[in-house]
Amino acid sequence: MVALKPKKGRLLIAEPTILNDSSFKRTIVLLTEHTSKSSVGFILNRPLNHTLSDLVPEIDCDFRIYQGGPVEQDNLYFIHKVPQLIPNSIEVANGIYWGGNFDHLKELLIENMLKPTDIRFFLGYSGWDTDQLIDELNIDSWFISENDYKNILETNNESFWKNKLLQKGGKYKIWANAPSDIQMN
Repeated sequence: MVALKPKKGRLLIAEPTILNDSSFKRTIVLLTEHTSKSSVGFILNRPLNHTLSDLVPEIDCDFRIYQGGPVEQDNLYFIHKVPQLIPNSIEVANGIYWGGNFDHLKELLIENMLKPTDIRFFLGYSGWDTDQLIDELNIDSWFISENDYKNILETNNESFWKNKLLQKGGKYKIWANAPSDIQMN
């Protein structure tokens, strides 16, 4: 089987063996950018105990915030599937877009024009410098998967990583049911 290469729109799935990496253990990252100079993505399955109104009080909105990654965790980012409503969005792939005009987005949220399955907010992002991601792939910190979801914003956070391991098959099936704290096994 040919291993996929990093590409904007693909998913990085944390290898089960990176047990001591608190930033990326059991995570799935959507790559929103991949060039020869850098890669950027957002952790899709790490919800926080914050809502949008906790961070932006003028917006009365209970959309959950996710940990996007360990870089710039004091900044808010978003991906969405409604580019026709949010100007200046950057297409990632498969109907998912990154960013856009935040003032326009605020108005949409205040007017209740969006659903949680339309958009996802993140504190911070995941980033890699030149060749850093390739190095991590070479030491088996990640494997890559196509984003084969009709709407990845509807995924179940608790079973997302497990399901991707089961889909990969082979040795990954064993890890899919292992407890998060391997010492509890």
